[in-house]
Amino acid sequence: MSTTVIVQARWGSSRLPGKILKRIGRKSVLSWCLDRCAQIPGVDNVICAVPEGSADGIIAYAALEAGYPVSRGSQSDVLARYARAAREARAEIVMRVTSDCPFIDPNICGQVLSLLQGPDVDYACNNMPPRFPHGLDCDAFAASLLFEAERAASDPYEREHVTPWLRRHKRLSKACLRGPGGGLERLRWTLDYAADLDFLQACANAYGPEVETASAAELAALCLRRPDLPAINAAHIDEARLEDVTRAPLQTAPVSLADAA
Repeated sequence: MSTTVIVQARWGSSRLPGKILKRIGRKSVLSWCLDRCAQIPGVDNVICAVPEGSADGIIAYAALEAGYPVSRGSQSDVLARYARAAREARAEIVMRVTSDCPFIDPNICGQVLSLLQGPDVDYACNNMPPRFPHGLDCDAFAASLLFEAERAASDPYEREHVTPWLRRHKRLSKACLRGPGGGLERLRWTLDYAADLDFLQACANAYGPEVETASAAELAALCLRRPDLPAINAAHIDEARLEDVTRAPLQTAPVSLADAA
């Protein structure tokens, strides 16, 4: 079956406009994310879902320049934008990733995809509950379910955030790749504030030239050795995310980030 990673990306950000075009080392945050998604085992292609309109043209151009196809869709109805991208890619399986996650881990994403091969699993993720560092979130589901959500979802929150309809629907069987926890879930590897960019750049500088292919385990080990690094953006830890008790009925054993032990 054709598996497509759809990475949603836009220029607008109230806290850090144009954040995904900020640079970490020699590449933009967007390129980091797209290149890592291309390394996910079992993925056939990666497409960037960008809003229509001139304001986001620079994002579409940046994705194309990085070598990835682009689908343009609704600014506010991100669910419809995803469905359009899935149709254009002729996807049968969709993995969702957001472009503000430059440290997304291909191996962890591959394990989430593998959960869909289990018996009667309709929706797979790694954040029900959130026990990985913030910035490694992904989910996977059949494109047919995405199209069903597009037809059925009416709540504005469900239209804006793509997967809530799938996560809430009682008929669908949900599985979670459970993260290690133990405090690693408090690491903030996503980009929303200037301090997040400072952290990401500091990590890249501390790790060295091979950081572009560093695993989540290797990056977690760096953060544990160098507590001054996660301290850079610790003020922006999303406590509401950590307090979310939503739990998928099917749970794997906690994934060990062995290099971080």
